Amino acid sequence: MTDASDIPVRVRAEIAALPPYKQGRQAGADAYKLSSNENPFDPLPGVVEVLRESVGVNRYPDAAATLLRERLAARYDVDVSRVHIGAGSVSILAQLVQAVSTPGDEVIYAWRSFEAYPWLTVLAGATGVQVPLTDDARHDLDAMADAVSPRTRAVIVCSPNNPTGPIVTQADFDAFVARVPDDLLIILDEAYAEFVTDPDAVDGTRILAAERPNVVVLRTFSKAFGLAGLRVGYALGHARVLDAARSTAIPLSVTGQSEVAAIASLELEDELRERVAVIAERRDRLAAALRETGWRVPQAQGNFVWLPAGADSVSIATAFEDAGLIVRPFAGDGIRISVGEEESVEKVLRIAASVVEDLPAGHPGRRASVER
Repeated sequence: MTDASDIPVRVRAEIAALPPYKQGRQAGADAYKLSSNENPFDPLPGVVEVLRESVGVNRYPDAAATLLRERLAARYDVDVSRVHIGAGSVSILAQLVQAVSTPGDEVIYAWRSFEAYPWLTVLAGATGVQVPLTDDARHDLDAMADAVSPRTRAVIVCSPNNPTGPIVTQADFDAFVARVPDDLLIILDEAYAEFVTDPDAVDGTRILAAERPNVVVLRTFSKAFGLAGLRVGYALGHARVLDAARSTAIPLSVTGQSEVAAIASLELEDELRERVAVIAERRDRLAAALRETGWRVPQAQGNFVWLPAGADSVSIATAFEDAGLIVRPFAGDGIRISVGEEESVEKVLRIAASVVEDLPAGHPGRRASVER
């Protein structure tokens, strides 16, 4: 636990013990940044054009992002009250957890999953309940349902799971929703939904059609739409649940530039989908080739792949970095590698093949068929 004795003011003990969020490492001009799951393509010209025209930064933005909400409401055929906009989907996640949690309450999530889940839970004053992933890096929804107690206020389901890659199926998600109390908030985090090609994957838009009022679906413009630097995401759900999130939001956190860029991206979606298809094909090719080199790579359905490097994660990540490939190690668990430029693929495979040869038999990262 971090020592709080050198903090000059009284800080909550759990906050003093909480490490600050650590972003994926930046890359120099001669390296490939594969650490933050960013879209490697430049913004579309049409998006750049509307940003150049959006120069009224002396005025506050529309706090409700009304035009974007209306556009998304029409897209999903729901009332505008069932759409909420935030500064990235993670900010809405924070709002939802704060809205339902008080000290002594619990928030359940799979682990390992998105690294923000633990600290957002702590910030809300709640206790995180981490349910281990299955051996193939998937959510164990039965175990998550078993973990629900009278103190549980929210369950977070991430599909595809960041950082490991597999999806939750629609059938498994529906069965999970049927098992848990109707008044328990279920947050379906679909930040990477656009990259999914598995037809059995859960789809938040189907949840809306099924009228599950305790389920909120999170999506973002940061990944597939390539607006990571503008910080804009959205939630779909029951109007009163989203009202609770809106009540905890920092006002005016979504800029006018973010809103117009998101709207432009929706209007250019066909072109963006073509880019997403390129990334998905590149991902599948990369994952298959990594398995051929001897790595045990889980199903990859986001814009990244996962190497279960275990205790060797940090040292192996260093080998990638020495070769000009900035990846994201999670100490003790594995390495997430974003799908980047086409030119990076061969370099990733070369380094991955060289380091897997040094892993001992029985290592969690080695495929059983290639163990010595």
